[in-house]
Parts: sequence; C-alpha cells; structure tokens
Amino acid sequence: MKKKKKVGVRELYNKGSVKANKELWGEQESDFSRRGFLSSSALLAMGTLLGGKIVFGENMPSDLIPSGLKDSDKEFSIPGKSGDLIILNDKPWNAETPPHLLDDKVTPSDIMFVRNNGVPPENINVSTWKLTIEGESAETTKSYTIAELKSKFNQYTYNLTLECGGNGRSEFNPAAKGNQWTLGAVGCSAWTGVRLKDVLEDVGVKSNAVYIGYYGADKHLSGDPNKVVISRGVPIAKAMEEEGLIAWSLNGEDIPVMNGYPLRLVIGGWPASVSGKWLTKIAIRDKVHDGPKMDGYSYRVPKYPVAPGTKVPEEDMKIIESMPVKSLITFPKTGAIVKGNRSFEVRGHAWAGDLTVNEMYVSIDFGATWKKCSLEKPANRLAWQHWKIQVNLPEEGYYEIWSKAVDSEGKAQPLIVPGWNPKGYLNNASHRIACKRIDV
Repeated sequence: MKKKKKVGVRELYNKGSVKANKELWGEQESDFSRRGFLSSSALLAMGTLLGGKIVFGENMPSDLIPSGLKDSDKEFSIPGKSGDLIILNDKPWNAETPPHLLDDKVTPSDIMFVRNNGVPPENINVSTWKLTIEGESAETTKSYTIAELKSKFNQYTYNLTLECGGNGRSEFNPAAKGNQWTLGAVGCSAWTGVRLKDVLEDVGVKSNAVYIGYYGADKHLSGDPNKVVISRGVPIAKAMEEEGLIAWSLNGEDIPVMNGYPLRLVIGGWPASVSGKWLTKIAIRDKVHDGPKMDGYSYRVPKYPVAPGTKVPEEDMKIIESMPVKSLITFPKTGAIVKGNRSFEVRGHAWAGDLTVNEMYVSIDFGATWKKCSLEKPANRLAWQHWKIQVNLPEEGYYEIWSKAVDSEGKAQPLIVPGWNPKGYLNNASHRIACKRIDV
C-alpha cells in the first residue's frame, strides 16, 4: 500500500485555505465563506491543537495560519557567529537571527545576520588592504590603505539598520525564489568608519555623476577569479548622505569576517545589498551602475501591482530604494506562557527605510482593536526605534500578539503579505507571535 505523504500546516494553507480548513478542522466552505471567519467548532479544534481556547477567535480570519502552528526553527553555527542563528544555506553562508534574540537596542556582532553571495576572502592582510576610488565621473583615481583612511578623515559612529531586501520572503505565496528568510535578516548595530561622502569629495565628483558602484574581494561560487560576485550601488545623492560609512568596526570591534572584514560600505535605509562587504573599489558612475545583481529581477520589484505568480517583463521592473515601514516583536518569544491574570511587557523595534516611525501599535484580538505603544526616537537617522507596551490577557487561552508601525508619511504596515513580486522582496506584513495564558 502506498504511504500517505505527511503535509505540514503551512503547506496545506499554501494549497488553499478551503482545503486546509476542511482537512485540519473539518470545516466546509459553506461554514465560513459567508463571514470569512472560522466556525466555533473549527476554533475549538484548532484551540485543542494549540493547547487552549483561542481568545478573540471570532476575529481570526479563516485563512490565517496561527503563529503557534508554524514550524520550529533549526539551529546551526558558523565561525564567529552564535550557534543560535538559523541556517538558510552554507554555499554561500546565509543565516538569520530569531526575533527574540534581537531584543537588544544595539544588535550584538555575533548575532548579526549573514547574507553572502560568494565566498569570503582568505588570508586577509589589513596593513596592505587598499580601497580604490575611480570611475568616469571621478576627477581622479585614488587609493587608500585602512590606516590612511583612519588618519586622513574624521571618524564617525552611527547605529544603522541593515535589512535584506528579501527578509520575510518565506511568507509569499506562491513561493518566490531565493533564500527563504522569515523575519531575522535585519539588525541595527553601531558602525564606525569614515563618511563615504568625505572620501568621494577627496577624490572629486564630477557634475555628471549619477551613481556609485562597489566591488569586493569575495570570490564567485564557480571559483572563476574573473567573475564578479555582486556589484551594486546607490544614486549619488544617497551616497552623499551624512550617515553613509566606509566602516572597519562593528560595535567597537573588528567587523566579523562573515559581515565584511576588514572594510565594508554601510548605507542604512535601503536593502543591505547596497552595503558592499570586503570593499576594495568604488566606482563613481555617469549612469545607473550596471554591475552584477543590478539588472534583471535582482533587488527589483514590478513598477505596478501584479497578481501572484505573474511573469513580469524585465523592462517593467524597478530598483528597490528605501525599505518600507516594518516592526518586530522581540519580547516575549513566540510561544510564551503567561501565568494568571497579570500584566506583562511586550517590546520590539520598528524602522522605516529613509523615513522615521511616528506611531506603533499592538493587537491581541487579531487586529479588531489596536493599542498605542510607547515609542522612542532613533539614536540617529536610519537607526531603528524601540517600542514597548504593557499587555493584559483577559482570560485563559491562546492569543496572538500582532505589531503594526506607521511611518512619518502616514503609511502603516499591512496585516497581510503585500505586493507579491517574482523575487519575494519587501514583505513588511505585521509581525505575529503566539502567546497563551494559563490560570494556575
């Protein structure tokens, strides 16, 4: 007899909420299609699996996958990094940080996420490492050792939020190609270096300058020394911002090898792919930079909304610039147990690309109502902002805590995964965690 394949909750829902609700909870389409919510019997069955009554379950959309039923994380370790990071792949190394480990206001170096496209360089000699600035829109060509950068220019430290453009990709349906990041490809650490603008001005920027592009010392996975792994960049106006750094230090220490030691660009607010690692060259361009991963579908989204699964022509794709407003719950950890009728703190971070976050909210009733959080100002421009709120769970049972940030232009996080696109970029849907109150 043929063995029946075991299918996970997420996989069932990806095949359609009607089928999933029928197989999991015995729910028929006619039971919930009228209101868009599950019946009381289905909620009871789901609550049994979750270990308690789903409080405010009448507000829970029928096609929602409860956070408490998501697959557990797998742990791994890589050199120079905490063993608590979650591996996505090792060729090249890519790893994310579980949200509850991102509770610090300044992200520790050993848990900063890893996003590599190639193989980090070996046998690095800091004393001979050079950065060259050149290009058709450069007044001249200059090279600097790290020691020369430190002695010639003023040094600055900024807390800068770096987030992979594909953070949250795993939630898109149909699935998008690429590393299946959940929510942990983000961090905000203290970076120290010299301003990119100061170095560019020292070289001289012609009036026709449009873009800058970076080049690093990482090696292509093919082993071909003539192949460039990744070479992205930003418009000249972004490159000349005060907070853009050519950095050598992360949280007061050398940058970890996996994060770009001994030298990297750090440009906050835009996809972290513009912050080139193992930096050896910057080109000042008279056109939009055309290095690897600047064209096609790489770090690009459709110029107009498309239906999920649509094949979008390359000419209809646009380069991602400022990242969207987003928030993260860092405490408590999803799956938390609250004993009895007591208030507890919920906290996390919020950020909004080039903008700031103006308001922050949480909901414990599946988005039916929202409570405003206390929100701190950023340490500096392009740093994330910390928020907190006291929460009380009114009765025993299963809950979900949802977070929603609103940026300085009034744009709020969507409650569902927004704007499907071929590579699964810019998912800024509300973060959800599972929580349960038990009375003892």
